[in-house]
Amino acid sequence: MSVINLGELSITRAGEMLHSGKVSARELVSMYLSEIEKENKGLNSYLEVFSDGAFAEAEKIDDHLKRGDQSLPLSGAFIAVKDNILIRGKTVSASSKILENYKASYDATVIKKLKEAGAVFLGRTNMDEFAMGSSTENSAYGPTKNPYDRERVPGGSSGGSAAAVASGLAVAALGSDTGGSIRQPAAFCGTVGLKPTYGAVSRSGLIAMASSLDQIGPITRTVRDAETIFNIIRGKDILDATSVEYPENKINKLSPIIGIPREYGLQEGFGMDKDVKDKFYEAVNIFKEHGYNIKDVSLRHTEYALAVYYIIMPAELSSNLARFDGVRYGLSERSATLLDTYINSRIKGFGTESKRRIMLGAHVLSAGYYDAYYARAQKVRTLIKKDFENVFREVDVLMTPTTPTPAFKLGEKTGDPLSMYLSDIFTVPANLSGVPAMSMPFGKVERDGKKLPVGIQLISPWFCEQSLFDAGKFLEKFND
Repeated sequence: MSVINLGELSITRAGEMLHSGKVSARELVSMYLSEIEKENKGLNSYLEVFSDGAFAEAEKIDDHLKRGDQSLPLSGAFIAVKDNILIRGKTVSASSKILENYKASYDATVIKKLKEAGAVFLGRTNMDEFAMGSSTENSAYGPTKNPYDRERVPGGSSGGSAAAVASGLAVAALGSDTGGSIRQPAAFCGTVGLKPTYGAVSRSGLIAMASSLDQIGPITRTVRDAETIFNIIRGKDILDATSVEYPENKINKLSPIIGIPREYGLQEGFGMDKDVKDKFYEAVNIFKEHGYNIKDVSLRHTEYALAVYYIIMPAELSSNLARFDGVRYGLSERSATLLDTYINSRIKGFGTESKRRIMLGAHVLSAGYYDAYYARAQKVRTLIKKDFENVFREVDVLMTPTTPTPAFKLGEKTGDPLSMYLSDIFTVPANLSGVPAMSMPFGKVERDGKKLPVGIQLISPWFCEQSLFDAGKFLEKFND
């Protein structure tokens, strides 16, 4: 068996090697587990490794292949799973002390679909507590480090998943995206991250943060791998009333029109670093030079997106997290009165950022402020969605930077929550409107002697993920 570079292995390539007999699934699992044991202590990407289960799943794949069974499209998928997606019998804590010992009683729908397709699950990955954060520094189990510079964050909240893929500790991973939590860490770690159309992928078995914004999606090394996983996990699910039957996308233009939103801070503001902006326009010029039509467009309510998001998201999460009361499941600090049990369990169980957002959400939903904040934010959300409807009458794909800067240093923004929130400035509009968006790596910029990845974000109309994959696979050829 030849030496395999796990850091360059894709699902497609791993599948080819397995089917040709060059390597067995068990051997690949052994390689991944060995690499995880060696590297994870310094990265803190995995919270738990499923060694026994991974070997058992790998042996099933090897048995299928020995029988000549070609029916497992994900036989090359060795996957890490974000710690807020349920796998039956496994701990799922959402990286919070309040769910530290909670074990899932069923598989999330996406997990069930991936198992049936032949995926092997390597372990659960670190994240910001209940997906609240942009750096994976809000985990109850310590921060994850960026594989390109371990003094920097991997992004969040799916930072553990992105770091695992980037460092060769998994061939792909699942994350969840509420305001950029797949795309932003994908950009910081030089991977591909897809937030599907809202409703395209079942949320059954995802610990809810903000139910009208959350979506499960893949983090991969290549656009083709993201497409492969998406096509497995998409579709209507009777366990999720917001999921829909995925319509077949008939758009197949050789040279689609790509829109550049003028409001996304590409001229002034938004804290955009000059070299990140230069990389973005380098990508724009590649499309232009190869016959794509580039059009300047307007999403005029974009300036309100971050404010709207940080009203709606805390409101929904404060309601969703009310179930963690110290009585029904999770951490329980038994006290003299029921009220004290509630209070003490939540004080000990939730971290600082979770408490901040719960209080903010409760405030905007309170009787005196509901109309002034929450109801008004929902009206502006509708305007943001209409902006996308209007612009997609003119263009097929929108293109923006994923983040205004490369990965920032650990601790750099923890004392300034508003500065941290601004790292999601380019990603939250897609969640508010429900459109699909994908981040893909495009070159690197230098910081303190280290080369750090830059992400390009592509956005398409609802259920037009194929447009993202087509444009992404083209641009991927030019990534250095």
